[in-house]
Formats: sequence, C-alpha cells, structure tokens
Amino acid sequence: MCTVSFVNANGKIIITSNRDEKIIRPNAIEPKNYLINNKKILFPKDKKAGGTWYAADEYSNVMVLLNGAEEKHIVKDNYRKSRGLILLELISSLSPIELWKEIDLNDIEPFTIVLFENQKLYQLRWNQIEKEITSLDATKSYIWSSATLYSEEIRKKRAQWFYTFLDIKPEVNEEELFNFHRYTEEENKEHGLVINRNDVLKTLSITQTIIEQNRLEMKYFDLLNKQEYNNTFFVI
Repeated sequence: MCTVSFVNANGKIIITSNRDEKIIRPNAIEPKNYLINNKKILFPKDKKAGGTWYAADEYSNVMVLLNGAEEKHIVKDNYRKSRGLILLELISSLSPIELWKEIDLNDIEPFTIVLFENQKLYQLRWNQIEKEITSLDATKSYIWSSATLYSEEIRKKRAQWFYTFLDIKPEVNEEELFNFHRYTEEENKEHGLVINRNDVLKTLSITQTIIEQNRLEMKYFDLLNKQEYNNTFFVI
C-alpha cells in the first residue's frame, strides 16, 4: 500500500503494489475471490481490520490504496472505519468513481487510491478536509509512494528510478516490473523499493495485476514467507 506503479505496455495494463507495514501486524490472507454486494471481488485480506489495500473486480476494475494524501498527517488515536474497508465499499459498488463522489469520509484517515475503471485511470485523494479526483492519461506510466513513509524529496527520487528504468526498458513486461519493485536499490533498506526499517517496518508483499484483453491475472508474493499465489479469471 506504500508504493504503486501503473504501466500500459504492449497491450497490457500492469499495476504493481508494494505493501509496507509494521511486522507486528498479522500476516495478510492471500488473494481469494469474495462475493460482496453480489459482485465478485479478488483481493488479499488484512486480518486485523478485514479490509484490503488492493482489489480487482469481475469487470477488470482495479483499486490500490496508499496511506496518506499529499503530505504526512498527524495520526489520531481512533478513526470511524479503516481505509481498507472504504476501498472494499468502493470496489463492490456499481461504479467506484460514482460512489467516490457521494461517500462520506468524515473521521477517516487520509489516503490515496489509484483507480483503473472502464479503461480510465484516476487518482483519488482524501486529506481529512476534502475529496479530490484527478483524471490521468491511461496510456502513460506512473508511480506513487506513500507520503506517510517517504518525504517529498525521496518520493521524487523514487520516481526518477522508475522513469529511468522505463527509459532503459521501453518494451517492459510484468516480470521486469516485478523485479523493479523487488530489487531496485536493494541495499537501501530505508528508502529502496523493499524496505526494512530496524526490523519494525518492512515491505511484506508485492501484488501485481496484469489485464490483457478479457483476462485478468493477480500475482501475490509474500516476501516474509517466500510464497507466491496466482489467481486468474476472465473478465465479463
């Protein structure tokens, strides 16, 4: 939920996310299909709150959560609902982008969502005061890093790594993107793509979705247990 990239290459949409989390949090349940509001949703489940940071539906819409909005915020002791449950509420609706316009986010911690819906790409943000929708060009490539873990300077540096990587590999594929998320700045445990901050905060998993024509594949890599899971379904 703390580093997300979007790439449209060679007829494929590839969305990859690294989840950075405190290791005391229970390990997530690998991606499975769930029926929510009569809609099939594929996602890894957070055991603590029951929500998720990454979900895809049967229509090949994908939502990925990052903690924080534009800048790091002051965390309150309690919030009304977890951000991961908000993501599930959105993805299980008839139209996530339409529900975003109506949903009440008062007393919800700030967050950013990358939404790919009906072949359109959006950045959605809640900063504790207002909601924001930014339409993006789905033919281009993007990377996001969480404002709660990475300063503006570091976020810009990580974006530089990403666009330099794409310059070197203009015909990039999903395996190369996974390797970018797994191995970039491997020795940099503080700000690399896979972090380990004093064995307290680590990158726990990498989730990747590949959408090609009417086929959606979700790959999930549990970095702590070194396990890999694959789920594939054909899109309605």
